[in-house]
Amino acid sequence: MPTFESQHYLYLLFLLIPMIAWYLWKRKTVTPNLQISTTEGLEKVSKSYKYYFLHIPFVLRIGALVFLIIALARPQSTDNWSNENVEGIDILMALDISGSMLAEDLKPNRIEAAKAIGSEFISSRPNDNIGLVVFAGESFTQSPLTTDKTALINLLNNVNEKMIDAPGTAIGMGLANAVNRLKDSQTKSKIVILLTDGANNTGEIDPITAAELAKSFGIRVYTVGVGTRGMAPFPFETAFGTRRQMIEADIDEPTLQKISAMTDGKYFRAVDNKSLKEIYEEIDQLEKTKIQVREYSKKQEEYLPYAIIALILLILEILLRNTILRHNP
Repeated sequence: MPTFESQHYLYLLFLLIPMIAWYLWKRKTVTPNLQISTTEGLEKVSKSYKYYFLHIPFVLRIGALVFLIIALARPQSTDNWSNENVEGIDILMALDISGSMLAEDLKPNRIEAAKAIGSEFISSRPNDNIGLVVFAGESFTQSPLTTDKTALINLLNNVNEKMIDAPGTAIGMGLANAVNRLKDSQTKSKIVILLTDGANNTGEIDPITAAELAKSFGIRVYTVGVGTRGMAPFPFETAFGTRRQMIEADIDEPTLQKISAMTDGKYFRAVDNKSLKEIYEEIDQLEKTKIQVREYSKKQEEYLPYAIIALILLILEILLRNTILRHNP
């Protein structure tokens, strides 16, 4: 059964009662008639079909008013709230957006590959709370924990290497920021996915100190080193346009491995798009814990069918009154 957004309009239905009463009372006087001395000679004459249709225009008008009033009351599909326990974990994605992430060993480059595969990962986790932290020489939160995957993916897609002016790679700051966002979480599984292509060379917090902080809050850190083993093409802007120069990946794997080991996580190395996707697929198999989600069914307006029916009834009334039921006073 539909609900009505403006149900006070339904009180207009009571106005139809006096309309019907007035019609029944006045129908003999408002309809033209002819007075004769006797109807004895007409008793055997069959009644015309118009006699049986005489009151149909009024019925159509009342019907049109009924459906019009219902349309004005804005019928809507029932909206329901429900609390459900679903499987999910809290995840903070910490993404390196330093200049070296423009290297093109992953296609089209490291940062765009991380965004594309990260978006797929977010879409595959509908029941998780996921947030996003970005870092270069500094770190800031791009999105707190949220279940709004569309908004989160949009924020991730807007990430670029120019968002942070400070040069360098502050892995410790990025991890500490992610831990700060997760520390008050009540879920059993709290995860940080830390993706970087370099070594910590700036920032006020050392990566190992940030890892100890994560361990104290029961947060597992999965570290991902991005970059081919060997040389990778890197674009440089020159006076003659964009040129590419080969650079060597400078990933501090021992530190990343130590961070993951300290927090019962795991270290991965992504040398191309395929291996990066496989890493996210493996993380997708993590233990899940129950979280409570309040689901809301969106309201749907249902007034249009009622308005169309009212219009059809009104048109039928006008046609009948001006065609087969037309009469002259």
